[in-house]
Amino acid sequence: MAWSKYQKFLALMMVVTGSINTLSTKWADQMDAKGSDGNVRKFDHPFLQAAAMFLGEILCLLTFKFIFWRNRNGDHQLIQGSQDFNPFILMPAAMFDLIGTSIMYIGLNLTYVSSFQMFRGSIIIFVAVLSTTFLERIIVKREWVGIATIILGLLIVGLTDAIYQSPSEAKGRNSLITGDLLIIVAQIISSCQMVYEEKYVSGLNIPPLQAVGWEGVFGFSVLSVLLVIFYWIPAPPHFDHNARGTVEDVIDGLAQIGNNPLLLVAILGTIVSIAFFNFAGISVTKEMSATTRMVLDSVRTLVVWMASLALSWQIFHWPHLIGFAALILGMCEYNGILPRCWQRRVVQEDENQVVNTEADRLEEA
Repeated sequence: MAWSKYQKFLALMMVVTGSINTLSTKWADQMDAKGSDGNVRKFDHPFLQAAAMFLGEILCLLTFKFIFWRNRNGDHQLIQGSQDFNPFILMPAAMFDLIGTSIMYIGLNLTYVSSFQMFRGSIIIFVAVLSTTFLERIIVKREWVGIATIILGLLIVGLTDAIYQSPSEAKGRNSLITGDLLIIVAQIISSCQMVYEEKYVSGLNIPPLQAVGWEGVFGFSVLSVLLVIFYWIPAPPHFDHNARGTVEDVIDGLAQIGNNPLLLVAILGTIVSIAFFNFAGISVTKEMSATTRMVLDSVRTLVVWMASLALSWQIFHWPHLIGFAALILGMCEYNGILPRCWQRRVVQEDENQVVNTEADRLEEA
């Protein structure tokens, strides 16, 4: 079935805004600016960047309210759903989002932007594992093959970051390995968010744009308090790159943004792009499918990698190409969109596995 012009527009918006979001965040990390103490240093404020991301999610709530006001009869697809829910049901999801995003941004500052984007694909593994425990979901053979292929791709990317070093590399081996590991840890936390949302939120039929917006409100509110606390807590070595040497110095970060107009552009790019990216992602899922959204997200990974190489933020290492191919292959296999001549036989085996498992449950009962 051919895509309509609107669907093509949504797909393009998702790839472009998603790529801009990742690249603008990394761009900010690359810039120098004068801090609150008068010294020039790299912009290293992951928690402040996470707050900017939550501001972008709040824009989704404002967009929902605007559409809801313009379409009071409720016929617009983006506002369809129930309004009979307690917003605080989204608080745990927002906290998972807060912790996961903050750790991801710390990792992004330590590793390549392409590795950051590729390692985010590991979330499929942790969502699948947690789903078997908390959602009683059955992982069929096709999905296990996809997970194994994704793990192989991640190992290739990680080993490439650890082994291939040259004198011109800006980042050290320890920095790259630590960054990659932090991103994986962040995916474990983000997978908890997804499983929680599926178990406790999906049944409430909350409009997705509204759910994202409320998570932004809760995340920004809690993080604003944490920024005050982090201002007084000393940071461990290698993570104290601000004027006070604390976990986060928001005053130093704001001073750097004020002293470098390009830094302000990068932060605004993060805020605006995350809002449009969430809007486009939700719309793609509604207009097409979640599988299409996954494929487009893979395209975003390729765009981010190509842009990183073009901007000389990293050096091309050919094993990254193999790792990326394995990741895409695994994702396609997991989602059942990999074309092959024995597709029917594998699908039938998966269906038989599910039927047999259900039959065993009934016998035990």
